[in-house]
Amino acid sequence: MNFFIADDDDAIRSMLEEIIENNNLGNVVGEAVNGSLICSDFLHNKNVDILIIDLLMPIKDGLQTISELNSSFKGKSIMISQVENKEMIGKAYLLGVQYYITKPLNKIEVIEVIKRVISNIKLEKSINHIQDTISSLKTDNSENNISTNKNILEYSELLLSDLGVIGESGSKDLLSIIKYLYTHKNDNKTSTVPTFPPLKELFTHIAEEKLSENSSLINVRKEVKASEQRIRRAVMQSLNYIASLGLTDYSNPKFEKYAAEFFDFIEVRKRMLQLQNDISSNTPIHINVKKFIKVLYLESKKHLENNL
Repeated sequence: MNFFIADDDDAIRSMLEEIIENNNLGNVVGEAVNGSLICSDFLHNKNVDILIIDLLMPIKDGLQTISELNSSFKGKSIMISQVENKEMIGKAYLLGVQYYITKPLNKIEVIEVIKRVISNIKLEKSINHIQDTISSLKTDNSENNISTNKNILEYSELLLSDLGVIGESGSKDLLSIIKYLYTHKNDNKTSTVPTFPPLKELFTHIAEEKLSENSSLINVRKEVKASEQRIRRAVMQSLNYIASLGLTDYSNPKFEKYAAEFFDFIEVRKRMLQLQNDISSNTPIHINVKKFIKVLYLESKKHLENNL
């Protein structure tokens, strides 16, 4: 991946370049001290995949720069700033910024955010080939099953990206469950899985699939618990992401589509109020993991069938 860094602080630019290159995340192909030095042609010529830009800079700030680049820049943007104003953060997201990182920079956070953006880029490239993949499906049943399994996972990845968790470790567990559900449906011709399997069955399956065949029952149980925790964290992260979108813009298409579909809307609203008032989660937030998985599977399956 090629990165371009725009920040008027030499130390910040140096720190970001060191983090990117020392962790094999990509190459820094250019830098700028303000947005007036950046245009879409310039970024295109340097094959920039990810633009990391400061919000507050002299001459032309980050928001103005991103706004002028608009859709002409095909890469992704990460904004950094000391400012934590909700209105500015919301405006940054509305302009298409992928993530907003507050200063002082935390190395671990920067690495994780960059990894998520890279995952999103790779996912979009994969999605762009879905139609080509579908059109080349073989008539042979075994080959057809392999292809459709792959395609349903691509749709699931797209949904997880929209839900803000494609970079979470639990997303891999969720994809394993989707694969199991779709394979299970195809293997049982007399049933289309009218009743959704118990969560214990799903977690046990992906644990056994991940571990070797000779793994002890104790190790399987440990992996089941770890998988469940990863998935719960991913679902909670998704709820936080959707709630933040709704708090910024109640008419946000993702919020309108996913808030009530994947979650209990009362819980989403509860989390929005917590975020709005800058309070910790004193009131527990209930997440319905089974509903999330079921909707993820059914939506992925619907997308697949609509394109066959």
